[in-house]
Amino acid sequence: MLQERSAGIVVYRMDGSDVIFLLLHYGRDYWGFPKGNIESGEKEKETAIREVEEETGLRSIRLIDEFEESIEYFYRKKRTMVHKEVSYFLAETTECDVRLSFEHKGYKWLKFNEAVNQLTFDNDKEVLRAAKETIEKSMHIPFH
Repeated sequence: MLQERSAGIVVYRMDGSDVIFLLLHYGRDYWGFPKGNIESGEKEKETAIREVEEETGLRSIRLIDEFEESIEYFYRKKRTMVHKEVSYFLAETTECDVRLSFEHKGYKWLKFNEAVNQLTFDNDKEVLRAAKETIEKSMHIPFH
């Protein structure tokens, strides 16, 4: 079985008083966060920042130190089963213009409830819920 390690970022920004999250459309019915494979010699946060810039064009992001969530899952690459581990970080941006890479079909900035419903996989939804809790603690107010 192959092993893969990736890193990504749950990106959010303020839209007035609303917190909105960036989701990427990977094609088919898959919506998720910016992420990619960790390259040789890279640290997880370096990968996550690089992937956000490559996949979205966003350069102005501020990592939130208190947040790191990991997920794992299995998928099939051709005929081989792959065990994938992904470390997610949280970052705020003030940018709203996204320039997608060739890897993606679209993107959306969504409020939490819309984002959690748009995400394809339950483990990504759990990462988003954890991100929401972290943001709420830093803002000292709940949001929807």
